[in-house]
Amino acid sequence: MGGYITQIQHCSVNDGEGIRTLIFLAGCPLRCAWCANPEGQTRENPMTRWMETREVLQAVRRQAIFYRFSGGGVTFSGGEATAQGEFFQELTQRLYDEGYDLALETCGVFDFDRMAPALGKMNQIFMDLKHPDPMAHRRFTGLDNRLVLENLRRTAQLGPPLVVRIPVILGVNGTDETMAACFRLLGQLAPGAALELLPYHRLGEEKYRQLGRPVPSPAFGIPSQDQLDHWRAMAQAMGRRVVSYR
Repeated sequence: MGGYITQIQHCSVNDGEGIRTLIFLAGCPLRCAWCANPEGQTRENPMTRWMETREVLQAVRRQAIFYRFSGGGVTFSGGEATAQGEFFQELTQRLYDEGYDLALETCGVFDFDRMAPALGKMNQIFMDLKHPDPMAHRRFTGLDNRLVLENLRRTAQLGPPLVVRIPVILGVNGTDETMAACFRLLGQLAPGAALELLPYHRLGEEKYRQLGRPVPSPAFGIPSQDQLDHWRAMAQAMGRRVVSYR
């Protein structure tokens, strides 16, 4: 079996414990207006290539010494890794059988019943919570947030440690009211989950130019450190456990 990969990135320290390899699987059900990895939204574009499962496994095995001495492993990312369900599940099973530490970054839009066996093999799951309001979520991503919230609830009950990531974007969700609503949802649906606030950045704009697509709106703003500190303090005051992998 094989699937579509946009990148295999080694020596990452921002997406799980220790030194990790990030496997970016192509394809995503969302079209976030600020997406930093637009090449991952579809499977067919100049930045995507087909790889057989054995090729991916070989790339991971060559890095095994770094995982062993740092407590690291493999993180599935995208795009949305679960969008290539069979490929993702096969990679998960093969790497799990070989004893690698596994993590998943997900937008939360997936068939939970179908993905639950693979999710249960993760050592850590990162799930996005982009906006608490369903209409605003649809306006900025193309879909409302009902499935995201349901999958957040069910994933929190599954077992693996869960980190909920909020991409903080001025002009989208960067207000006290919206952040407080996110923190309340987290307390209701996943009270044991940790919270990470990720500030918006424009590092992916060159990818849009390479793909011949318009760059994200200049109306999307980068939060200041003071704003991030304020919202982290607000989250902690509301009982949320705040972490950072940056």
